[in-house]
Amino acid sequence: MDIRQMQVLIEVARQRSFTKAAEVMYITQPTISKTIKAMEEELGVVLFDRVGKKIELTDAGRIIATQAQQIVTSFQNLTAELDDLRNLKKGHLRIGLPPMVGASFFPKVIGEFHQRYPDITIQLFEDGAKKVEQDVAGGLLDVGVVVLPTVEAELSCFPFVEEKLNLVVHPSHPLAARESADLAELSQDGFVLFREDFTLHDRIIGECAKAGFQPHVIYESSQWDLISEMVAVGLGITLLPETICREIDDEGVRIIPLVKPVIPWKLGIVWRDDRYQSFATREWIRFAQEVLRPHIG
Repeated sequence: MDIRQMQVLIEVARQRSFTKAAEVMYITQPTISKTIKAMEEELGVVLFDRVGKKIELTDAGRIIATQAQQIVTSFQNLTAELDDLRNLKKGHLRIGLPPMVGASFFPKVIGEFHQRYPDITIQLFEDGAKKVEQDVAGGLLDVGVVVLPTVEAELSCFPFVEEKLNLVVHPSHPLAARESADLAELSQDGFVLFREDFTLHDRIIGECAKAGFQPHVIYESSQWDLISEMVAVGLGITLLPETICREIDDEGVRIIPLVKPVIPWKLGIVWRDDRYQSFATREWIRFAQEVLRPHIG
């Protein structure tokens, strides 16, 4: 028994006539008769009794019609809810943002999106890019911002930032007055890095290995401002993207371009195209691309 059959049953009961029900539903009377007969055969009960020129529900028919009305009403409510989602009247988004990225790029995107679609709720999850990527791939997040290239092959991506890493040192550091720096010169320094769930952590470890040394990591954090403060009090050095370096109070540190090697830092919005996406998710991806595209390059 499907929704259409239930609707026929309800209308026949309301009109107490196959002919009138057919007229109201814009279908033929034989179609009505076939539908009711098919339901009776499927359920093993008689749904209607003839009373003069009218028909009335049997006891079994009343029970089934009552339940059918509830189901049809629920289906109509479901359809209305889906229409709301299609029209972006409401919805929910789960967005993963690394802490070092969120404050720099996304208040504007999220703020303008909320103004346009005030009934779409956004839940932000602040984690390292590595975990964000894993959670988007695993379906725990709808979209996320990660460091490129991605590890998870099934993710679709919109790149929006391409920068380099700079060396950040205390003013008393031997390289503080230099115009540029070589990573190999830092083999004896203590490093202050992001935690292991941040892609930048692995990127720096890997680049140091290419330069011929294993960095001595003395402190790890999830907050770029705390990392820069640790450098400012002389506890170590760090490598940070240009965007973050522009946010740092450079009175307590020295920021030096790293030229050997140049370590790229690329960001992208990722999502899964091979899974169902809500209308709100698709619209947020489109909107973010619209806002961020003019700033690329």
